[in-house]
Amino acid sequence: MTGFQRIAVLGSTGSIGESTLDVIARHPDRLGVYALSAYSRMERLAEQAVATGAAVVVVPSDDARARFLAAWPAAARQPDVRVGSEALAEVAAAPECTTVMAAIVGAAGLPAALAAARSGKRVLLANKEALVAAGALFMAAVRDAGAELLPIDSEHNAIFQCLPHGGRAGAPQAPARGVRKLILTASGGPFRRHDPADLENVTPEQACAHPNWSMGRKISVDSATMLNKGLEVIEAHWLFAMPADRIEVVIHPQSVVHSMVEYDDGSVLAQLGQPDMRTPISYGLGFPERLESGVGPLDLTRWGRLDFEKPDFERFPCLDLSFQALRAGQAACITLNAANEVAVAAFLEGRLPYTWIPRVISAALEWQAGLSSVTLAGLDDVLALDVAVRRFAGDLGTA
Repeated sequence: MTGFQRIAVLGSTGSIGESTLDVIARHPDRLGVYALSAYSRMERLAEQAVATGAAVVVVPSDDARARFLAAWPAAARQPDVRVGSEALAEVAAAPECTTVMAAIVGAAGLPAALAAARSGKRVLLANKEALVAAGALFMAAVRDAGAELLPIDSEHNAIFQCLPHGGRAGAPQAPARGVRKLILTASGGPFRRHDPADLENVTPEQACAHPNWSMGRKISVDSATMLNKGLEVIEAHWLFAMPADRIEVVIHPQSVVHSMVEYDDGSVLAQLGQPDMRTPISYGLGFPERLESGVGPLDLTRWGRLDFEKPDFERFPCLDLSFQALRAGQAACITLNAANEVAVAAFLEGRLPYTWIPRVISAALEWQAGLSSVTLAGLDDVLALDVAVRRFAGDLGTA
């Protein structure tokens, strides 16, 4: 994308949002903030809006709007403060905006990400649910509107960098020629060496103590269960038009190799770098050029060795459930994601043991498979199934 970019950062107070603003601030001649959004941290949102000169902010409720305005410094010029999910989608589609960083966690970020795609924006996708819950719908919107789609998850960004794409970012309808398989790397999280029998009494604090990455609590738990990697497998299927049997997951505890692409001639291309999200973010913002990100150089001599191993599905049943859901179809993927969100929330609130997370997901998948029929013709259908799954899983998430 040439010219000055005006960026809407959706989920600006989260770790991806903060890293995005850091990269934007390094390139004031090329990048600027049009809009910001946040769910709960209104004081931090106000600080960001002052620092970036955002024209618009979006908050979830009238109460949040009051808290934002209370935190706003009297001398500063006040932005346009909008409320609710419809406002979020309108901002993502606004003609004043050229680029959308879709970094809202969970299904709540889906409508806005879809609105950005339908408006032909450059979409930097850090929201997994847009593809996990509505992959066919989302990718069709990208194709129909001629939107640019750049994955921001470090694994998918690494794969994108290793694939032949001719300087274009869109929605492929078939695997890239010459590619044998995609290899997603996973750190293995904090329980990589734990006996599965010892996980029953895991605490939220232990599950959130990721060895390599600094992330929010929900995504940290997903990394510990490797459900996060399972969602990435589903994402990779949609992003790169790759069938499940040509996507592999390997555990790589150093998190230096972010992912790999294996070609028919036996070559394997890998993208390496520091475990810092500013690298894929700067790549997405600058594509097809590369921008300075603030990330330091990678010193391979410091690591000395790089290890790889196959994941143990007994220790990580959520990863196995994710492959099952991908093979079963879109409705199963929606179910997997929604049930996991309910189960993880219950675990973080102390209402559900850690080992019950995959049990809730498995039960929800069995329930969904037994439904007489599921129609997924549009976003309303996707969201309706999501709500139904959450209701079912919520009844289970009180063990």
